[in-house]
Formats: sequence, C-alpha cells, structure tokens
Amino acid sequence: MASASLAFPSLQPKFQSPRRSSPRPSTRRIIPCTISASVSETPPVSVQPVVPPEPTKLPIRKVPGGYGLPFIGPIIDRLDYFYKQGREEFFKSRIQKYQSTVFRVNMPPGPFIASDSRVVVLLDGKSFPVLFDVTKVEKKDVFTGTYMPSTELTGGYRVLSYLDPSEPSHGKLKRLLFFLLKSRRDHVIPEFHSSYAELFGGLENELATKGKAAFGDASDQAAFNFLARALYGANPAETKLGLNGPKLVQKWVLFQLAPLLALGLPVALEELLIHTVRLPSFLIKADYKILYDFFYESSGFVLDEAERLGVSRDEACHNLLFATCFNSFGGMKFFFPSMIKLIGRAGVKLHTQLAQEIRSVIRSNGGKVTMAAMEQMPLMKSVVYESLRIEPPVALQYGRAKRDLIIESHDAAFKVKEGEMIFGYQPFATKDPKIFDRAEEFVPDRFVGDGERLLSHVLWSNGPETEASTVENKQCAGKDFVVLVSRLLVVELFLRYDSFEIEIGTSALGASITLTSLQRATF
Repeated sequence: MASASLAFPSLQPKFQSPRRSSPRPSTRRIIPCTISASVSETPPVSVQPVVPPEPTKLPIRKVPGGYGLPFIGPIIDRLDYFYKQGREEFFKSRIQKYQSTVFRVNMPPGPFIASDSRVVVLLDGKSFPVLFDVTKVEKKDVFTGTYMPSTELTGGYRVLSYLDPSEPSHGKLKRLLFFLLKSRRDHVIPEFHSSYAELFGGLENELATKGKAAFGDASDQAAFNFLARALYGANPAETKLGLNGPKLVQKWVLFQLAPLLALGLPVALEELLIHTVRLPSFLIKADYKILYDFFYESSGFVLDEAERLGVSRDEACHNLLFATCFNSFGGMKFFFPSMIKLIGRAGVKLHTQLAQEIRSVIRSNGGKVTMAAMEQMPLMKSVVYESLRIEPPVALQYGRAKRDLIIESHDAAFKVKEGEMIFGYQPFATKDPKIFDRAEEFVPDRFVGDGERLLSHVLWSNGPETEASTVENKQCAGKDFVVLVSRLLVVELFLRYDSFEIEIGTSALGASITLTSLQRATF
C-alpha cells in the first residue's frame, strides 16, 4: 500500500527531550530549529501485553471524593457544574476540598441521558496523560463522555471518534483521513489565503460602515468555505448548500452536545429540555441530509479510496462529514476566536513583534507564504502553541480503565479499578503550575528556544504535541493540519495589519469577538 503519511513537513518538532521536562525554562533565546511532521499509517508503536499495575515510589492514597446518593448525587453535581459554581469553580473547589488533583465526582449529563455518571477526575499534568495510553484505557464510545449521542445523527454509524484503536474499522477510517490530507496538501495554503482574504475584506467593510465588526459568523463562513475548497475542491456557494453550511453544522452539533452545554435559558427549562432528555434526532434529519449530499457529491476521489480500504462509500461519507464539520470546523470555530482574543489582549507590543517577524521572513522567502517560511518564525509558532495550551479546543477527555491501574499525580498515587471511567479536564493539566511558570498567563514566547522542551506538555490533540498521530492511537488525525491553519491565521492577520483592537464577550462555545479597530500594515 502506498504511504498515506500526512506530508506537512514542518510541524512536528524533532529534538531530544529529557525524561522529565524542566518546569521553568531559564532563557528566552531564539534558537531556530528544524521541524518536520509525518503521520504514518504504519505506526512504530506495538501493542503492549496486559500487565499488573506499575510499582510506584509515591504514597498510595485512596481516591478521595464520592458520588452521593443514586440519582440525587448526579443531579446535585450537575447543578453545581452548570449553575451554582460553573465549570472552573466546580473543579477548583473540589481540589481544595480534597487537597488532591485526583478525586471522584459525577460528570454531566447524568439522569436520564447517561446511565452512569461516575468518574475519577484527573486535573494535573502528570496524571492526565494516562488518558492517551490506549494500552491502559479504552476509548470506545467515550468521545463525548458518560453518554454517547444517537448514531441516527451520523447515518447509523459509530464514526471514528467513537472507535477504540482495537476495533478493525478504526485503522481503515483513520488511514482514509490521512489519505485525504495528503491528497489535498498543496491546496491548503492558497485556499486559506483566498478564504481569509474574503473574511478580512468583509470585516474591513463592516468596520467602515458600522464602527465595529463581529468576528464570529464571518469567521465561521470563512472556515467552512476554506475546508470545502481545500479538502474537496468544492465551493459551497456554487452548490445547493450555498452559504448555509455553518448554520446547519452548528444545529447538528447542538443535537449531539446539548447535554454538555449551558445555553443561558432559565435553569428549569434548560434542565428539562437539554440536560434530562435528548433532543430528538428526527428534527435535524433533513438538515443533515443537505450536508451529507454536499459531501457525497464533493468527495468522490476519497470515497473511491474508502472502497479500496474496505469501507463502504456511505460509511466513509458520514465519517468525512463528521471529521470535517464536527472535528475540523468545530475546532476552528472554538479556537480561532480564542486565539484572536489572547493575541488581542496581549497588545501592540506583541502585535508589532509578530508583524516584524512575519513580514521579514516572508520578504526573505520571495514574498510567498510557505511551510518552510513559517518554520523561520519562532515567535509566531510559540504564540500558536501557547494559545493551544491556554484554551485547548477540546477541554474534556475520557477513557475507561482496561485493567487495574496505579495513576500518579505529583504528590501521590491512586488505585483505579478495571472498568472505571477516567476523566480529565485539559485546561487544568496544561496550566499545571508544577510544570509551567506563570501557568495561568498567556506568555507569547513561552515555547521559543529552550522553551520548546515544554511542548511535550501541550496536549490539545489527545496526545502530546511532540508525538505523531498514528492508526494505533487516538491522537487527532488532523493534528498537524490544525497547527498549520492556526499558524496561517496569525500570518495572514499580521501580513495585512499592524495591530487590532477587540471587545470580548462569551458564547456557549467559547469567546465572542467584536473587532473595533484594524490598522492596515504600514511597513
């Protein structure tokens, strides 16, 4: 079989990491490094035999916390999580109560959507990575946590995100995504430039007429257009889908994630409508069919490859739709505004430094934006990684213990029994003060020079940034693709503008950004 490696030859750092990373880099020297990426469909990782729990030198402590009374306990925890405390305080208060970053609690949604809401919570950078080790945890049907959305929302199939690597379909479907990314790699940069030039042009016009411009909806349209053009060679505006793609996707995603969201409705109404019962899938069936038809008509070359791999065209299309709309579009919808927020808050000094670095490198590379050129932009790359560290696009990770485990935090070790659900809230792990200096702060040059050693603790992709996605792990198939497009957004922004100003609000899926100023490039 021909290789289906993801040929973005610049995104995976190649450097020797010490066995234990130093928590505080001592310098901020800019040291150019060679960075490359390859996602191989023939992974070097072999399946490990089942073994007893590992010995530990740390004191073994009983996992603190509890679940309360059946039915009552999960509801009390759900009310705390969504309304009385909110997500961040929900976890912080329990860390303080139990004096531990590992404890037991119920995770939403609970009754009646999830049959078992009990989890063991991991909230530090040392314990969290056990969730990536597929020799220790099973990833079957845990993508959204303690419940799984109806497969009627995905054509009757359990799509790739819900498959464990031990299942035969997992390898076939992940190879298919690698094939798609490799086949269309030459279209990514030009289509990104085209789509986001349209975005910024529209924002400038809105600013000129209204004095401010909403980033969210315009960014969503640009992201969907880019993904369709870059990955499938299709322009949605020229099809029956038109400009409705982002709205249809958001509605479809809502039907899957509603039990995990707080939409701002009155508490009693929200509890009844989205936290106690599932939204009926038949209400979204017609909208989903419109999306499905667009992807089926646009992805013939990928569906041909799917049949060669032993996957039906129908199953493949539902997986392509999910990977493109839920994983890729959903990630861009959440992360791009978050990154704009973090960079915007950092102010003019950082904006000037980024503009100088990006423009200088592009000029010295013949005026073209290339992956090789972006490798010569250490501050820009660090800003992207720091944004992924501070606000990872996927905050919640789950896995079920395949056997009895000993899980270590920084201070203690805990026994977890086979079959128990393990949960990690990633923003706490990636802002662990025992790993990162000034952990809660956005430090733009954190990963410049010696700071690159800390990339092994950037975990947004369901695995460390220093590791590659393979068919035998659950790391995001588009890991390098996401890093690439995030870099492209920063590059396009500062090629065009010296600085920008924003107003920040909130939404159910992250930051709401309004641009109040865009200062066109002057040098």
